[in-house]
Amino acid sequence: MALDWTILIFIAICFTAAASGGIFRAGAWYQDLKKPSWRPPGYLFGPVWLVLYIMIAVSAWRAWMVAEPGAETLPVAVFVLNMVLNAAWSALFFGMRRLGLALVDMGALWLSIVAMIALYLPIDPLAGWLLVPYLAWVSFAFVLNMTMQRLNPASHFLGVTQ
Repeated sequence: MALDWTILIFIAICFTAAASGGIFRAGAWYQDLKKPSWRPPGYLFGPVWLVLYIMIAVSAWRAWMVAEPGAETLPVAVFVLNMVLNAAWSALFFGMRRLGLALVDMGALWLSIVAMIALYLPIDPLAGWLLVPYLAWVSFAFVLNMTMQRLNPASHFLGVTQ
């Protein structure tokens, strides 16, 4: 499979979703939240997400390129849905301060990653396997989000009451 310019479309979609993290940033309210001792340092999140977004873009692009004509619609649609859910998490967690709704979003995000892997593996095994680190990271982030929700009782399902 030759590399072509269409991969840039998938990269652009991923980095458009990533922009949500730049728009909705952790503010003073976040610094005041209780966090588990095992939370990674903040400086790791950017590099991890950079690598993951590149892997996600390459994965979706490969699935799109290799799928039979007419069979690429569902894999691409699930990829786009995944990116919407991905972008929504930052808006819900940091922007709206709704830790519970962010957790629900992350559950849907996790399911969409599983769906992508299930769809991509038969089309192109590498495309499916490229998503496994993304699934692992989101699994970890789900537990982190859930733990922060539990550690901050003033933070309820609909938002932070502080």
